[in-house]
Order: sequence, then C-alpha cells, then structure tokens
Amino acid sequence: MTLDVSTNFGQIEVSNDVIAIIAGVAAMDCYGLVGMASRSQLKDGIAELLGRENWSKGIEVKSQDNEMEIDMHIIVGYGTKISEVAHNVQSKVKYTLDQMVGITVQRVNIFVQGVRLVNEE
Repeated sequence: MTLDVSTNFGQIEVSNDVIAIIAGVAAMDCYGLVGMASRSQLKDGIAELLGRENWSKGIEVKSQDNEMEIDMHIIVGYGTKISEVAHNVQSKVKYTLDQMVGITVQRVNIFVQGVRLVNEE
C-alpha cells in the first residue's frame, strides 16, 4: 500500500517501506533508544537487535480510512525511563513524518521488546 499525494506537477507515491525507514531514522535520534527489534517473536526470550539496514523490519505501517498508524518494536537503554523514551519516540516520529512527507500520523504504538546496556553489543 502506498501514500498518494497529488500536486500541481503530478502524482507522488510514497511506499510504506519509505515511511517505515523515515520513522526508524527519526526514532533512532531519540535519547535512550538502543535500536529496533524484529516484529517477529522473541528468540529464546531475547529480542533481536536490528542493524541500520533492517530498521524497517521492526516497524509496521498501517493505513486505513485515511488514518495512518505505526507500530514500532524498540529496545531501550538500561537506566532510562521507558515511558519517557516511548513518548519521545512517538513525538519525534509524528513530527518528522509531518515535516518530511506531509502526512499526519494518528497513532504511534510502541512495543518495548527489551532493555539493553548502552555499551552491550
């Protein structure tokens, strides 16, 4: 599914994968976020930390009835307040998508898949 934007110069189609990548880059700019986790189930109770090239695998973009909803599976840093990190990610993703693509996101759902030490690899 794509987002269609019509301008005076023509039609623009933005795929959900591009929206997911923009959301992932915006989220990684937030303090306390270690990385994205896979949307698939946990392996042996340990969330898989995704590399930069796979951030979109931890993000699901849903569009229905002209409303956009984003589900993000994240891993936060140990010692940070989880609710603050989640709120910052929600705000940053909404703002960035509004500024870069011109779309209004209704909801950004955060699923915390794990907690890691910042220096842990």
